[in-house]
Amino acid sequence: MSRQDAGYVIRASESKISRLELGRVSFKERDVDDLLTLYGVNDEGERASLLQLAREANTPGWWHRYSDVLPGWFQTYVGLEESAALIRTYELQFVPGLLQSDGYARAVIRQGNAGAADHEIEQRVDLRLQRQERLTGPEAPRLWAVLDEGALRRPIGGPEVMRGQFEHLIKMAKLPNVTIQIMPFRFGGHAAEGGAFSILRFPEQDLPDVVYVENLTGAMYLDKRDDVDTYLQVMERLCVDSETPERTVELLGDLLREA
Repeated sequence: MSRQDAGYVIRASESKISRLELGRVSFKERDVDDLLTLYGVNDEGERASLLQLAREANTPGWWHRYSDVLPGWFQTYVGLEESAALIRTYELQFVPGLLQSDGYARAVIRQGNAGAADHEIEQRVDLRLQRQERLTGPEAPRLWAVLDEGALRRPIGGPEVMRGQFEHLIKMAKLPNVTIQIMPFRFGGHAAEGGAFSILRFPEQDLPDVVYVENLTGAMYLDKRDDVDTYLQVMERLCVDSETPERTVELLGDLLREA
């Protein structure tokens, strides 16, 4: 069956079918229903399951209510993060957003949005804290974070904020689905000198991993096998060379006492 034939059934063009199949445009539930009939999908259970997926795909995610303070390129990331089963991240400038305390998040956001109104700052903080709720909710993802020691030594928001952040990290490290490691200064140069990145893995076997690399004005999303493999090798090397999770908790305790 040609795309032209399929397009005719849903009163659309051949290119519309192509864009639907590639996930580049949204679709109506009615179109999915018509296409299932055309493709001979007659089992009621299977039809109901696919139509439910269509409804869910067209339902805006909870993060869309923050669209006035959320850049479009980051909305994509939040949606991917919400679906991920495994999140691996390396940070060298700040504590990762999923592990930030309330006070630390507010200090980081205020520093990066100088001149923003207080209500906008609070919206951004609320968004960050709501992202964190999934770590302790049902079907929580696995989070594996490697933090450069510099991210922990850099004073953000003052001593009280840093103490709260260290306490929060120690608490988060005790969760069964969270692993935290520190890449210490004493190790010297290491595999991830190129900068921070995250790797997202999804529960669906046929979906590729996605590498997220952020910059000042946007982000790159990499899913080509060669690119992903390069970042996976770097992450594996980081995990081997960094302090163990147990030693990391001890070091966080030392930093808390020093703060």
